[in-house]
Amino acid sequence: MAILPIRTFPDPVLRKTSAEAEPGTGEIKQLAEDMLETMYAAPGVGLAAPQVGVNTNLIVVDARNALGNPDPHVLLNPIITASSDSVAFEEGCLSLPEFTLEVERSRVVQVAYQDLDGTEKNLLAEDLFAVALQHEIDHLHGRLLVDYASPVKRDMYRRKAKKMKAL
Repeated sequence: MAILPIRTFPDPVLRKTSAEAEPGTGEIKQLAEDMLETMYAAPGVGLAAPQVGVNTNLIVVDARNALGNPDPHVLLNPIITASSDSVAFEEGCLSLPEFTLEVERSRVVQVAYQDLDGTEKNLLAEDLFAVALQHEIDHLHGRLLVDYASPVKRDMYRRKAKKMKAL
C-alpha cells in the first residue's frame, strides 16, 4: 500500500471527465487500496481517482471514520439513480486546501455501482454519507466544490490557490 500525492486546484486533471473503470484487475484493486490509505492519512471521508491523478471512475468513501468506526466503501462507475430533498452541509475538499463551502445536496441518494470484482450493486445512503458520495461523484465529472461558490468567492480562492502553489 502507498500514500498517493493528492492533486490540488487548479491542476487540470481535476477538470477531466473520468473514463469507465475496469473491474477485476490487479491495478484497480491496488489503486483502491492506495486511495483508502491516502484518504485515511489525509484525513478525509472520501477520495476520487482524479484527485490522485488517475482518470477513472473510482471513488472511496468512509463517512463513519470521522466517528472512529471505519466502514470503507469502494465504488466503481457510480451513478446516482434516485435522490431526495436537499440539505445544506458545510463541505471541504482534499483538493481545495483551506476552502470550505455550504452546499445544498440531496439528503438521501441511491447509487448504482460495481464492486472491485465487477458485481453490480446498489447503495442507499443518507446525511453525511450521501453528501460525501455526491461530492466524490462530482469529481468524476470534473466538477469541484469551488464550482458551487459565488463568482467572487471562486475568484478569491483562485488567487489564494495560486499564492499557495508559489510557496
